[in-house]
Amino acid sequence: MDPKAVKSDLVLILDYGSQYTHLITRRIRSLNIFSLCISGTSPLDAITSLNPKVIILSGGPHSVHSPNSPAFPAGFVEWAQSNGCFVLGICYGLQLIVQRLGGEVRVGEKQEYGRMEIVVDKNSGIFGNKKVGDNQVVWMSHGDEAAQLPEGFEVVARSQQGAVAAVENREKKFYGLQYHPEVTHSPEGMDTLRYFLFDVCGLSAGWNMESVVDEEIKLINGTVAPEDHVICALSGGVDSTVAATLVHKAIGDRLHCIFVDNGLLRYKERERVMETFERDLHLPVTCVDASEQFLSKLKGVVDPEMKRKIIGREFISIFDAFAHDLEQKLGKKPGYLVQGTLYPDVIESCPPPGSGRSHSHTIKSHHNVGGLPKDMKLRLIEPLKLLFKDEVRQLGRILNVPEGFLKRHPFPGPGLAVRVLGDVTEGNALDILRQVDEIFIQSIKDAGLYDSIWQAFAVFLPVRSVGVQGDQRTHSHVVALRAVTSQDGMTADWYYFEHKFLNDVARKICNGVRGVNRVVQDITSKPPSTIEWE
Repeated sequence: MDPKAVKSDLVLILDYGSQYTHLITRRIRSLNIFSLCISGTSPLDAITSLNPKVIILSGGPHSVHSPNSPAFPAGFVEWAQSNGCFVLGICYGLQLIVQRLGGEVRVGEKQEYGRMEIVVDKNSGIFGNKKVGDNQVVWMSHGDEAAQLPEGFEVVARSQQGAVAAVENREKKFYGLQYHPEVTHSPEGMDTLRYFLFDVCGLSAGWNMESVVDEEIKLINGTVAPEDHVICALSGGVDSTVAATLVHKAIGDRLHCIFVDNGLLRYKERERVMETFERDLHLPVTCVDASEQFLSKLKGVVDPEMKRKIIGREFISIFDAFAHDLEQKLGKKPGYLVQGTLYPDVIESCPPPGSGRSHSHTIKSHHNVGGLPKDMKLRLIEPLKLLFKDEVRQLGRILNVPEGFLKRHPFPGPGLAVRVLGDVTEGNALDILRQVDEIFIQSIKDAGLYDSIWQAFAVFLPVRSVGVQGDQRTHSHVVALRAVTSQDGMTADWYYFEHKFLNDVARKICNGVRGVNRVVQDITSKPPSTIEWE
């Protein structure tokens, strides 16, 4: 999806490193307004080329007094004013506005963290119908505060401690909130965003998944010439399947799908997925068994980043070979590769400045983003790369992808390689993990819990433990069970199973899978953990 081709108002978020930044993106999209997040230190032309109607400056861990603190580029204020662009600063973003426009920010006499009450100090459209003296609970997280406002700015709300909580300059169209309206801990935060975007800024709710389908089909047809053919890498997951269905709708039989068995699939995954493709989705798919090729390259590799890069490289080599075979058959070599890359994949792989979070750390290289080789011959088509997982599922429903398929839990592109910690080729680690994972997932389905969980899976740990099985001492493998709830995969909470369920699953695994004598549960949220272990 090309943000410049979106036929609706754009809210652009400049990211200054807050853990909540992408919640802003999600909250605004839930109002049917297109929002996009880029680095707060992006050059001015990267910002202006997107022609946003509203720009939101995110929070962040920095102080505006730090010598290397991030800030918007020179000329930003002048451009925003000359183009009638509304600007809203949140937390650090408010302090940035105050400091850069001639006000004063200082260390607060009393730091404000967690739930706090603010009181309306002046009637303002940003708070809807609230009047002077009305209060609300908000979530604050700041040590610095606005001590003196720039010329033309007024205080709209204060905390109960008297600190500035909201400001505005209606003439310049600059606004600021010293709290986080995007988090659920600010119960009226969504109302504030809604009032600001619709009542103050005058935006319209013109963006939805139906419009995304139309925009993407036009973009694909504008990219792929009528004589060109396209390859699609199908993993069996929701993302690649929706991407394939969308591209197939755009170019028809010029799409050629390939499903690669890399030896890192779940229990009977190959058979189940191919049956779904043929019976329910009616997509033309070629299945390639490349398990020996992948596993030979992964032998002895324990570093997770290296695993991802190797897998990305091997996938591309197979796609290139597939393209060569098609060239012999069609007389023309396909020039494009479709992938189901999502927005969180791009974010976590830390893209270049101007398209992501240049001042943030890479969390992990996704095999289809950071793991791709630089000399790849095929050009990429990634129709979902600015969408979150729940949005992709909405898109799939519009495209008539079966509901049962859309509800499948996410499965990582590198497969079980990132769920076997250490060398995936050692012993029978993959076989053990497949059996354990099948027992766990089937138990979840039998208990009617599958649709309540975002993602569940087992992990093979590189340790052995002492146990007693059949009145004999054993020194066997340990496996971990992981289940989380989430909205978009950017944050996640661990799922609370009943003790009886966990007891039954652990018993089934230890009794049914030879080589396992201990089962543990992962009860960490994201953050501080990622959902996958590698």
